[in-house]
Amino acid sequence: MKSTNVILVALASAAAGAALGILFAPEKGSTTRKKISNKTKDFTEELEGKFNKFIETVSSKIENIKDETTKIED
Repeated sequence: MKSTNVILVALASAAAGAALGILFAPEKGSTTRKKISNKTKDFTEELEGKFNKFIETVSSKIENIKDETTKIED
């Protein structure tokens, strides 16, 4: 569980750093807003993928435990 928190903090820090970097870039406001929107979308999609993978892993482990429990009971 601790490593999951570290990963989430690292991802959030990277996203915040990217957003700040874009905000301080010498470009038009509309271009900057578009870049922020794209980065946010990319970050959200990446986080969603990692979350789904985590859920699949947990579900798989639960199924394995159920199978092992059933084998022990028989």
